[in-house]
Amino acid sequence: MADIVFNIAKGRVAELVGRVDANDPANAVLVIVPVDVGATTDATIKDFDTLAACLAGGCTERSTGGWGRKTLTDSDIAITWGSTPTPDDTNDRMDIDIPDQTWTTVTAGAVTDLIICYDSDSTGGTDSNIIPLTLHDFAITPDGSDVVAVINASGFFRAS
Repeated sequence: MADIVFNIAKGRVAELVGRVDANDPANAVLVIVPVDVGATTDATIKDFDTLAACLAGGCTERSTGGWGRKTLTDSDIAITWGSTPTPDDTNDRMDIDIPDQTWTTVTAGAVTDLIICYDSDSTGGTDSNIIPLTLHDFAITPDGSDVVAVINASGFFRAS
């Protein structure tokens, strides 16, 4: 589950993931960004409204040594509810899942967290148009092996 839900995304994560799943708009994607947050506190991070603000505010993106952004399209998201979410009425919540992610032969760049973002236009947008949704603790010191982010069985996000 998410360690932090960005203030701008509170109440919207299920909606935005549903939009990617429904391919609405056609170029909407989720973006997973490996970062080192350094000394930036959770209280500061959750106030950032764009990926660009996160990266300018102390989060260092890892994009070399085997690291890179992961992009999830509608075909990557195996949600059965499409753009009309079906809540878990028994447990009074909504769980949102994404597939596990693998970075191959990671050799450099320690990572502390993963940021999962929403991009409504993956064909021409910029980091200032990408909305950060959730931040997940993910402490990795690379050693040349593959790195797998195993997403919790109940998903990466829970609204309750």
